[in-house]
Amino acid sequence: MTKIKKAIVPTLYILFLMLPIYGLVSMSFKTTNEILGGFSFFPSEFTFENYVKIFTDPTWYNGYINSLIYVVINTGISVTVALPAAYAFSRYNFLGDKHLFFWLLTNRMAPPAVFALPFFQLYSAIELFDTHIAVALAHCLFNIPLAVWILEGFMSGVPKELDETAYLDGYSFPKFFLKIFIPTIAAGIGVTAFFCFMYSWVELLLAQTLTSVEAKPIAATMTRTASTSGYELGLLAAAGSLTIVPGAFVIYFVRNYIAKGFALGRV
Repeated sequence: MTKIKKAIVPTLYILFLMLPIYGLVSMSFKTTNEILGGFSFFPSEFTFENYVKIFTDPTWYNGYINSLIYVVINTGISVTVALPAAYAFSRYNFLGDKHLFFWLLTNRMAPPAVFALPFFQLYSAIELFDTHIAVALAHCLFNIPLAVWILEGFMSGVPKELDETAYLDGYSFPKFFLKIFIPTIAAGIGVTAFFCFMYSWVELLLAQTLTSVEAKPIAATMTRTASTSGYELGLLAAAGSLTIVPGAFVIYFVRNYIAKGFALGRV
């Protein structure tokens, strides 16, 4: 009986958290008129028209493809650049290291709106506007400092004796770093990749400012569901439901690393 009572609170809490997601998915199977007609837990007229339009209209499904492309590029760049930088901060003391580390984090503190216009002018001048790499590089301004901060916490938790032992065993630095050190902090890399992916996936302002047609992400496409009769709420709900899927996949594959990361790292 005691176990049942202890399970009630977490169960109710999880159900409470799932209610908005259920409401969104339920709305995706309704028509706009039914949504505007009143609240209901179940669709009275079950329809797949909203999903059919998303999977058959290039404007919609290309938005998902574009988002995935620049998000994967950004995550790869952020983690790759942050690994050696975090190692330097965790293993070496140099002039201004604490100030530099703090300066990196200040970039993460600034709102994206501050950098939208400079990025727009820069990418227009070098002909990178409306490309996937433009959005990926813009998001690096925020993701790399975050990645360095998270990874430095994991690396500082690894004893320096590991490095010294590897050198005594004849390992070169690249071989030690790739074959020994990176597997040791695999949980930290998983957590870092998760946060980079999720920030880049949900960010709207820079992605919308730096794209127009060829690389327009799904977040920007979802803001253009208005028609002469009003907003297509069912279509918007279906698109929103599908945006949850990539994040759910990422969480599933790195779930073990995330658990270790919250236990061992600085997140």
